[in-house]
Amino acid sequence: MKNTFFFILSVLSVFCFGQVKSVKIDTILAPDIGGIKQVIEIKTDDSNKPVLLFLSGGPGSSMIKNAEVFTNLLKDRFTLVQWDQRDAGKTLELNPSPNQPSVAQMEKDTYEVINFLTKELKQKKIYLLGSSWGNVLGFNMVKNHPELLHAYFAVNPVVSQLKSEKELLKTLKVQFKENPVANKELTNVHIPFTKDEDLFYLRKWLFYREGKEYVLSDDFKKGFLEWSKTWSPVWNEVMTIDLRKTLQKVDCPIYFFVGENDIQTSTAITKEYFKQLKAPKKGLFLFENSGHQIHKDEPQKFQNTIIEVIN
Repeated sequence: MKNTFFFILSVLSVFCFGQVKSVKIDTILAPDIGGIKQVIEIKTDDSNKPVLLFLSGGPGSSMIKNAEVFTNLLKDRFTLVQWDQRDAGKTLELNPSPNQPSVAQMEKDTYEVINFLTKELKQKKIYLLGSSWGNVLGFNMVKNHPELLHAYFAVNPVVSQLKSEKELLKTLKVQFKENPVANKELTNVHIPFTKDEDLFYLRKWLFYREGKEYVLSDDFKKGFLEWSKTWSPVWNEVMTIDLRKTLQKVDCPIYFFVGENDIQTSTAITKEYFKQLKAPKKGLFLFENSGHQIHKDEPQKFQNTIIEVIN
């Protein structure tokens, strides 16, 4: 494993049969990716199982801590890989990004991570899954390096976020028209965003709509605006992406997972995009009891659907 280990939880049970080696791995690595150490967690009871890499949402979020909830069924079928992107989770703890993150930099990081995995695990292709923001990175791989992918799972994907944010603002204004505080704050939101408070007020009332009352606290606002110092420039880049115009045909199988109640990345926009997208194989799976977090809202159905697809 050379010098890529951050630390090793355990690597057990090497079995040989002819030229095929089966290795049980429960490991955290920290290879050099994009000029810094980036943390990658690999778990499998058989390293010959196909690789499934998760691209977490955010940006700036990590899926590692709660992964067991939405991978307890998948672990029997895949070599599971979680990656903490630059300035997120364990990677941020290890070393902050020396430069302001950008979409282009993180797309390059993603390509490097996948190349690292294919070499480390001796597999030519992987399965890739993007959640929310992770789809910005995932669709770039689909567009530019489909040869590295068995298939792509687009979970609550970012398709045209500018249009999504505009529709979200309309929905929230209608819902909170009788709430004077919400009405005032939402009225002042400008799209495209001109200041960090624009996105803050949108997310504040979206999350409040979902029952998260902590968003009314000063601490939440302070934390969100601190997040914005790093990630607002990236999100403003995301707002310029419109896959309906830039990616109308792909060269690998692609499967969309959409929460019926998702108004953060518009379900209607995703359905429209799915219809027009040309692919060698594609599928659209609707999750009736989910919003923007399918893997948390319906973790068993989420996993079983992935398994059905690969079968």
